[in-house]
This record gives sequence, structure tokens and C-alpha cells, in this order.
Amino acid sequence: MTPQAWTDIDPGEVDVRLVITDMDGTLLDGDGSVPEGFWPLLERIRESGATFVPASGRQYQTLFDEFSEQGGVTSFIAENGTMVVLDGEIVSTTTLDRERADDAVRAVRGAMPERNLGAVLCGVQSAYIERTDDAFLAEARKYYHRLETVKDLTAVEDDVLKVAVYDFDDAEATAPEVFAGFEDDLQVVISGQHWIDLMPKDAGKGLGVRALQQAAGASPAQTVVFGDYLNDLQMYEHSELSFAMENAHEDIKDAAAYLAPSNTEHGVVQVLERLLGERD
Repeated sequence: MTPQAWTDIDPGEVDVRLVITDMDGTLLDGDGSVPEGFWPLLERIRESGATFVPASGRQYQTLFDEFSEQGGVTSFIAENGTMVVLDGEIVSTTTLDRERADDAVRAVRGAMPERNLGAVLCGVQSAYIERTDDAFLAEARKYYHRLETVKDLTAVEDDVLKVAVYDFDDAEATAPEVFAGFEDDLQVVISGQHWIDLMPKDAGKGLGVRALQQAAGASPAQTVVFGDYLNDLQMYEHSELSFAMENAHEDIKDAAAYLAPSNTEHGVVQVLERLLGERD
């Protein structure tokens, strides 16, 4: 499907109740920051009767820290959809079979040192790592503000949402080689150039969107979705107002109803201004 231009939308024809956006490569600019022009829009979104929801592979605590204090945001799709929060209340969690989580950790260990990988065991209470060099810690801390260092990830006592793997080289090339044996009973999701998420088969951002729609009483026609990469693909099945960023993966563009400007052009802000009637 060829997406329409975002400027084709008539704001008077839409009734928006959920605004759901991915973070990296989508809402965040080229420096990895929320554009300043976005914050004033949050109050307008609330005034319109809609709920703004960041959707990310990031941890819930990380998203909360980034959005609650400055923007008062209390709804999130976290950990690639394995934890969903609406108005500060958890409405959905999807946990990973612990034996398979431990298998994934062992697969990462077995792939090193030929591949430069690091595993994050993403639990309900915290995230956990056993690799502690500065380069990996810097990447893990970007996405996991509640993070504990342990000697053995397979000994952690917590319900596991997913296993996230950071590949310093190329996640899309590594995933089918290192995790080929996991695809029968787990999802192996490429979350970006460097991240791979191993999750329950029925989990994902699409499940998060459905959970929010059910809890908020919103339909696909009332749901706006923005994304750029393969872990966003499920969301497009549940939105009639779906936007692919200009910089998005081609599969995302094929799935989207509309094409938005790139993240470096603050495309989410431009589209939301139009939907809210603030831009011609």
C-alpha cells in the first residue's frame, strides 16, 4: 500500500482519542531528544479529549521519568508492549517463560566473543544485566533507568517481560543466526539497528494498542499511531490513522495509511499540529 501524504488529512473529519507514538526514529529528533515543540501540544491533546501514549521498547520506569514530570503523561506502552499502563494503572502484562528466557541468555553468552552482544533481562520489578563494561552500560542505561547488575541473569528472581539484546554491530543480521531456534515459540523482534527483543509469542506493541483501546473505549478510527521500525508494525493493524515517518523502514511505509515528515523534521509535531487544527 502506498501511504497518502499527511497533508491530505482534513482535521474536521477525525475524532482522535488515542495518540500513540514510538520514540527512537519517530518522536525523538536526530539527537535523541523530545522536540521542544512537542511539550506545548500535550495540553492541547488533553483538551481535545485524547490520551497521549509513548510506545517503546524502553522500560516503564524510563518512560515515566522522561514524560511524567515535564508533561504529566501517565499512560505508556512499555517493553515493546509487554507492559501497558493507562492513567497510572497497569492494564496488561505479558510474561516470558522463564526457561526460555534463560535459554536466550545462554545463547547470548555462547555467541560471544565472536559477536559483541549484551543481554538485558527485563523484569516486572527491574531490569538486570551481567555485562558491566562502560560501553554496554552506557547503552543499557539509556533505556533502563531501573537497572541492577547481577552475577548471573539466570539466577534472577523476577517475572520476565522480555530479553533485550544489544548488538554493537548489526541486529538484523545477528538475529536469524543467533536466535534461529527460538522463533517457534518466541517472537524475535528487531527493535532498531542495534536491539533485538525476545518476547512471548502473543506480545508486542499491537497487543498494547488493543489493551489501551479496550480500557479507554477507543476504536481504530480514533487511534493515531506513529512509527518507524519493525517492532512498530503490529500497531498499524489497529489504527486507521497510522503514520510512517519519512525515515521509516519500507515495511512500515507499506503498512501505514499516511506518510509523515521525518523525525529530524519533527514530523510527529507537524502532524499533531494539523490534527489539532493548529497548522494549515
